[in-house]
Amino acid sequence: MWFKRYGWVLLICLFFSATAQDNSPYSRYGIGDIVPNRNIISRSMGGVGVAFAVDTSLPYIPVGMLNISNPASLGSLSSNSYINTLFDVGVEVDKHTLKSNTTPGKYTSNNINISYVQLGFPVASKKMELKGMQWGLSFGLRPLTRINYKVEDNKRLTNIDSVNLLYEGNGGISQANVSTGIRIKNFSFGLSTGYSFGSKDYSTRQTFINDTIAYYRNHSSRNTRIGGVFLNLGAQYQIKTKNGLLQLGATAALQQNLTGTADELDETFTYNSYDEPVSIDTVNYKNNNKGTVKLPATYSLGFLYRNTHWLWGADFDYTAWDSYSFYGTKDPAVKNNWTLRVGAQYYAADKFTPINKYWRFVKYRTGAYFGPDYINIGKKRNEYGFSVGAGFPLTSFQRLRLGGEYVTLNTSLEVGVRGDKNSASFRENFARFSFGISMGQRWFQKRKYD
Repeated sequence: MWFKRYGWVLLICLFFSATAQDNSPYSRYGIGDIVPNRNIISRSMGGVGVAFAVDTSLPYIPVGMLNISNPASLGSLSSNSYINTLFDVGVEVDKHTLKSNTTPGKYTSNNINISYVQLGFPVASKKMELKGMQWGLSFGLRPLTRINYKVEDNKRLTNIDSVNLLYEGNGGISQANVSTGIRIKNFSFGLSTGYSFGSKDYSTRQTFINDTIAYYRNHSSRNTRIGGVFLNLGAQYQIKTKNGLLQLGATAALQQNLTGTADELDETFTYNSYDEPVSIDTVNYKNNNKGTVKLPATYSLGFLYRNTHWLWGADFDYTAWDSYSFYGTKDPAVKNNWTLRVGAQYYAADKFTPINKYWRFVKYRTGAYFGPDYINIGKKRNEYGFSVGAGFPLTSFQRLRLGGEYVTLNTSLEVGVRGDKNSASFRENFARFSFGISMGQRWFQKRKYD
């Protein structure tokens, strides 16, 4: 079993998540920093992935991956393939650098996190597949957003003393999902549902700066627990051409109305001799305050063309952030946004390639994306990035043919920018290195002996 042989991968991922460090000031807005809803293969191609379908039928060009962005792709899982059960796990390492467009200096943050964990397998019987229908199922867990920031600001108030403001926040939302997809001839459709859960915790500490008057310091905090059911829909259609295959895809992540339970606190405080905050008087306290958190819908369209050696395509995403609200309050810092993505993959091997030509079996990928940032402070900000990556087989094709097992290490390096010299006060440069393990094995088949 590859779970035993490659269990070290899971241990590394757990270690990374335990040592993750993050500090992103822009996660103050909306529901936090959005985690890419793509696996590592798609990220290395600029995020192209809506039309990706699993193809494990060909031993010399397997596309053994679970497409977490479109559940319809699960309809391509087949019990009769060389490999029919897939396990994917991804890890990302981010570095963000914020630079002010008006003042010198910069701010850098780093973080390491698990991107997703997903298991998929076919559920259609051989009789169903003989009639032209395939059916796949998957389970998984992934982060949707992340919140982690600590920002200090000094302001001079009119006719009043200067004030020091300390903003802190943490939390984020994750999703536990079950997804299914059915394929009938060339058409596939699917849905993904499950539970979104997490928190949004933030606080503000206000300290007046005065040499002669001792003002009370103020502290406000809101700790909100969030949860609710989500539903995503997907469809794919395949068209065979003379020299390849054209795949079309579409998805709709429907608006989520999540339930929030908040604890609110307003108090005055002071610092003790150890520079720790100590409460003086509670001004306001509310426990288990119920409310609704509305997350926006996202719609995506894409195509992918593939032949023996090449795979290339494009996606278009649109998110309706004007429907977002937190306890009935709109966030003026978030705006509707769209993203255009393009990407390609080159694979040198074919069915005649000798198995000792390792580098011909490596998949080389690149891509790019562009669009307005959903965070809009002051002026409109654009976000764009470029990516490269590769897929390295970790098992031989002899093991695939004889044992029905195939393992790939996928890598991706994304470099991008949020904002520009003409945007609001900050320009953010980021680099994201991601790697993932895709494990495929032949399950649900009895061995035959002569």
